[in-house]
Amino acid sequence: MPEDIHAIQAQIVKDFEAFSDWEDRYQFIMKLGKDLPAMDEALKIETYRVTGCQSQVWMHASLQADGLVHFQVASDALIVKGLIALLMKLYNHQSPDTILQTEPTFMEAIGMADHLSMTRRNGLASMLKQMKLYATVLKMTQSI
Repeated sequence: MPEDIHAIQAQIVKDFEAFSDWEDRYQFIMKLGKDLPAMDEALKIETYRVTGCQSQVWMHASLQADGLVHFQVASDALIVKGLIALLMKLYNHQSPDTILQTEPTFMEAIGMADHLSMTRRNGLASMLKQMKLYATVLKMTQSI
């Protein structure tokens, strides 16, 4: 049974509220990136590379037997790994429908857009788009 996605968003906001400034928040984001499970090296190929990111980012998703999506991700940049770790907290081990129906409102709630460069915002949007694309494809495979 997946964790409630709205509770996950609320927890992310709460986690960020514990920090008084963005320097501490960036440290937290980078720690999340360091804590990400390693991606299978065999998946770090062009096929799974996320386009639109300044850094190298790879993403793979599969549908598990329980109908939930399992993502594997990697990046060569620590802050980007942290940003994708936030998306992973939200969307990993959720159903395709839940992923497609849920926007990452925590980003606005914590003021993330105001503290990321344009290239980082574009990269984050590309990673989010790729996660939603995987959810769409995996949802379609469920109905076959």
